[in-house]
Amino acid sequence: MSQAMNDLRGSLVALVTPMTASGAIDWAALDGLVDWHLESGTHGIVPVGTTGESATLTHAEQKQVIAAVVHRVKGRVPVVAGTGANATAEAIELTRAAQGDGADYCLSVTPYYNKPTQEGLYRHYCAIAEAVDLPMVLYNVPPRTACDMQAATVARLSAVDSIVGIKEACGDPSRVAEIKALVPDDFVLLSGDDAYTLTMVGHGAVGAISVTANVLPAAMAEFCQAFINGDDRACELDAKLQPIHEALFMETSPIPTKWALNAMGRIDVGIRLPLVELTEPVQAELRKRLEILGAL
Repeated sequence: MSQAMNDLRGSLVALVTPMTASGAIDWAALDGLVDWHLESGTHGIVPVGTTGESATLTHAEQKQVIAAVVHRVKGRVPVVAGTGANATAEAIELTRAAQGDGADYCLSVTPYYNKPTQEGLYRHYCAIAEAVDLPMVLYNVPPRTACDMQAATVARLSAVDSIVGIKEACGDPSRVAEIKALVPDDFVLLSGDDAYTLTMVGHGAVGAISVTANVLPAAMAEFCQAFINGDDRACELDAKLQPIHEALFMETSPIPTKWALNAMGRIDVGIRLPLVELTEPVQAELRKRLEILGAL
């Protein structure tokens, strides 16, 4: 088994960036979240991804958050640093910084807004890999980026030594099977959509970069460990988690996740514009679903 296949399995949390009411990063709360995940069995930590509000953090803040998480984790689980950008030069700069700060892997989202072709995507990722040898996980999330990296392009990129896997969040679980048929056996396939994780595992995924793990870290870790172990309880555990997967996307993520963590006493209320606080009807529904599972 390759190092990446060994490291990038199970429940990897797409970590929120905790903020004070003024929008400043809450460094003490960040340390607290990392400690909680380590205690709860989370298999890896992914700072400064979509859920970490990378779009509204400055580059300096992105680097600081990654460095803080690496320092707190102290090598106990892999840290997969979000370093994607829609400008290739910026992605290289962020990836180089993450490597310097000790991240184990980087997560690089497809360039958003400028809608590159498949050839443009291929060259973008090759340029990053050529400039920085930090092992890279590709990230495909077309509902966010308006850019869908096709399976054939992933297959081309899987031949690049430092590109070790993909977080797939295109909304179609069968894409994992399509990719699996084209890439080497040790290329890591990760679910980027909690609701479809179990289906993706059936197609070849070995874990999830999970939003739900923010609020139910132990439950997500247990679910992921069950399917890794071939335990039939994975289906039962997945069914219990589905209402939370749904609720955390009733409004734009990470709005519901940050509200839930605040209700649980884990973080302050801060979130940055243009995202705003969770509406009251969704608060009530999310609270009810969390109470059923004993999270509140």
